[in-house]
Amino acid sequence: MNYEVVHLEEKIMVGVSAATSNSDPQMGKIIGGLWEKLYQGGINAVIKNKVNEYAIGLYSDYTEDGYCVTVGNEVSKAENPELTIKSIPAGKYAKFSVHGHMERAVSDSWGEIWQTDLDRSFTGDFEEYRNADPENCDIDIYIALK
Repeated sequence: MNYEVVHLEEKIMVGVSAATSNSDPQMGKIIGGLWEKLYQGGINAVIKNKVNEYAIGLYSDYTEDGYCVTVGNEVSKAENPELTIKSIPAGKYAKFSVHGHMERAVSDSWGEIWQTDLDRSFTGDFEEYRNADPENCDIDIYIALK
């Protein structure tokens, strides 16, 4: 799977979070529930100071047992103390650009990314959904590198 190495400035995002792991049988339900809260639950509408309308799915706070998933939006200033506020660290990332059915394209891409020999830092990996078309979505997946 092709990717390019990019350097990103720190991003601040606001949204909703939950802890899970790849071995958790409820992982899909947990992550899907966060996206449901973001859109059907009205969270997206109350996030202040959005930089753009791109949705972000962030994987952070990695441990041996799992990680934190946060879904939301990048903001210029965090002014929603009732929501989760996360920092996506500045640094070097492998950027994978994918297109297709929103869920299948992301799932298939992660399956391939896990097989690559990237020198990952595990400081924060994220998906940026550049449009909201579920059948023809443009998604950039960023993997933090050492």
